[in-house]
Amino acid sequence: MHVVIMGCGRVGSALAEKLDHAGHSVAVIDQDATSFRKLSSSFAGRTVTGVGFDRDRLREAGIERADAFAAVSSGDNSNIISARVARETFSVPTVVARIYDPRRAEIYQRLGIETVATVAWTTQQIIRRIQPIAAEEYRDSTGSLALAELPFHEAWIGQRVSRLGSESGSRIGYVNRFGDALLPHKDLVIQERDIIHAIFRLDEQAEVQRIFSNPPAEH
Repeated sequence: MHVVIMGCGRVGSALAEKLDHAGHSVAVIDQDATSFRKLSSSFAGRTVTGVGFDRDRLREAGIERADAFAAVSSGDNSNIISARVARETFSVPTVVARIYDPRRAEIYQRLGIETVATVAWTTQQIIRRIQPIAAEEYRDSTGSLALAELPFHEAWIGQRVSRLGSESGSRIGYVNRFGDALLPHKDLVIQERDIIHAIFRLDEQAEVQRIFSNPPAEH
């Protein structure tokens, strides 16, 4: 896979390094040549100095054979313009842009440009830690299933994860325990500070949350 990245800041350089280490072909564009110093000496990809929406610089980076394009500079306008050029001029299959303004992100999402609204994401992450509410992480294309981080009543501590899943009518996708992701098995017991990620039908969400937020029924 060949990926072109516009912007070699902290996000762009980290993204380039990860893709390069995974064995992909990578080219990074930045108008400031000193930004490439963020890349390690082992980086095997290509660096191109110039504006990210300049067609000649994009061609130099291999945009015509690119499988994906990521616009992750610090400017919304630059990211939007370069993403549109990649999508509309060069027909890159997957185009992702980092957009700070969530309202603009929604607009470009509808145009087929995947967006990461930084402010909205950060806000959601903080709220999830302040207020124990269901935090939806994924919704399938039909809008019928969701994966969400669900807070649970402390009385579930010591109970099997499988019991919580069966009684709530959800499927426990995984449990995050002290930073490690655990796949559930029949004997996995809920511990304090576990973070449970469950899959459930959206039309059953209220009931799933009710079971999670109340003590387990006595048998």
